[in-house]
Amino acid sequence: MTWTVYLSGEIHTDWRDQIAEGVAQAGLPVRLTGPVTHHEASDDVGVAILGAEPDTFWHDHKGAKINAIRTRTLLEQADVVVVRFGEKYKQWNAAFDAGFASALGKALIVMHQDEHAHALKEVDAAALAVTNTPQQVVAILDYVIIGTLAGYTEKAEAAQ
Repeated sequence: MTWTVYLSGEIHTDWRDQIAEGVAQAGLPVRLTGPVTHHEASDDVGVAILGAEPDTFWHDHKGAKINAIRTRTLLEQADVVVVRFGEKYKQWNAAFDAGFASALGKALIVMHQDEHAHALKEVDAAALAVTNTPQQVVAILDYVIIGTLAGYTEKAEAAQ
């Protein structure tokens, strides 16, 4: 079985690339999906396709609805949803994705730094794991998909 993992949230760092590299190095049967991470394209898709809007509210509204087609579809198809909350920007869309994934009964992994634990306590409560790094996400995927835990598999084999 190939697992589908949706990567949601912060788009200003390379955390998605780190997870992709870790999954590839571990040889995990994983298909990674996610939102459009080109910020300007995501913001402007509505007006680029459907026509200009003089009011920024309707400009954003058109884009959000088109982006929601992708997001909802891929979240529904996901086996696991990873949501990253970054340092610099408020990711309201990531909070929505976490709530939507949780409501769908998806396995949710949340990633953020410790200083955001209080602000994200409700999101963290919905998660099955709360991590700080992409490497921890890859280790969780390795364990749940393959059933290996670094350091323990070798000890078990040596004991036999």
